[in-house]
Amino acid sequence: MAPRRLSWHRGWRGGRIRRRSTGTRMRDSGYAMHRVMILGAGKIGALISGLLAESGDYEVHLADLDGAAAEAVVRAHGSPHLKSHALDATAAGALARQLFAHPVDAVLSSLPYYCNIAVAEAARAAELHYFDLTEDVEVTRAVRRIATGSRQAFVPQCGLAPGFISIAANELMTHFDEPRSVKLRVGALPQHPNNVLKYSLTWSTEGLINEYGNPCQAVVDGRAVEVAPLEGLEEIEIDGTLYEAFNTSGGLGSLAETHGGPVESMNYKTIRYPGHCAQMRLLMNDLKLNRDRATLKRVLENAVPQTLQDVVIVYAAVAGKQEGELREENYVNKIYPQVIAGRLWSAIQVTTAAGITAVADLTLQHPERYSGFVAQEQFRLADILANRFGRYYASGGTKEVSADVVVSGKAGKQRRLQGAA
Repeated sequence: MAPRRLSWHRGWRGGRIRRRSTGTRMRDSGYAMHRVMILGAGKIGALISGLLAESGDYEVHLADLDGAAAEAVVRAHGSPHLKSHALDATAAGALARQLFAHPVDAVLSSLPYYCNIAVAEAARAAELHYFDLTEDVEVTRAVRRIATGSRQAFVPQCGLAPGFISIAANELMTHFDEPRSVKLRVGALPQHPNNVLKYSLTWSTEGLINEYGNPCQAVVDGRAVEVAPLEGLEEIEIDGTLYEAFNTSGGLGSLAETHGGPVESMNYKTIRYPGHCAQMRLLMNDLKLNRDRATLKRVLENAVPQTLQDVVIVYAAVAGKQEGELREENYVNKIYPQVIAGRLWSAIQVTTAAGITAVADLTLQHPERYSGFVAQEQFRLADILANRFGRYYASGGTKEVSADVVVSGKAGKQRRLQGAA
């Protein structure tokens, strides 16, 4: 057993609070037993908590403003390593008190992006590792500032995009003597589109609008620039199916800052079915709903259904010089919904949760490798895919898994069938 220690840290408002021990225990599996706090019991937080708790190597505290929602997730998973808490993480001092009462090694935020600065500040004060799923550029910049000088790791932008796509693109870039152009493309799409948007809500509506409405980062002619969202429309064909792709905010993560100098062009675009971009331009630009995002959120959530039958497409392409010749390499993958712990989870839930849990697992198992601000591209693709959580990105899935669960009639009742509220 590792030695247990006591340390002091600054509280939420600068007061001194005695921090309880956070020593780790080694288990028979060879993994260390870690304690983590997950904030947010929504679509992604529910799966993050389950993956970690059911591994047997994590003691997981799941906190949500709606304590009943967190408890429902705990009952659904039925793991002795998972506990629920009612907590308003945005209330000044509440999170600090929670972390003192239930000491952990790391905080994983699956809250909306605008909550994460306060969470990062609380993690820094409590000397904890920090992970989030934000796609917001300004929030990431704030987390970078908060992380300055920290001995713990602050890892924003985990998940799919930003997150895994940056890891995949960076891996391809290391194969080139002179990488010239880098394209990152990701889409979370319904398997069977049947509305004018050719889209279903598969994750946070607020995050979706944020990506569609904010300026986008890119590298053009070797210079870091901002480009407009919903622009740069292009066609892309994957496995014989035609898609469109266009600029959206946040997906590039910190990759442009890490590699912006040596490359001529680098950009991130979201993949959709043809025609989607034109409809979103109508809503956000022509009807000015980008200026009234609350109304746009209500419109989308009242008109566009959710689905568990989705597919995530990951596409990275890098061109440049290898041994004096101009070559291109691609990483292309499709991930489908999967049954985990007896429940069907959508592809976007699986890929987002697998992204953050794999990165957190690697960080907590090797804390000597990571401190301060940690960019996604500091993780190797091979390590992610070999990780017990990252393995959910493995190729080879099909849409038949979700089809079978839906046809059985269990998809809409699975939480109730497992005892959840």
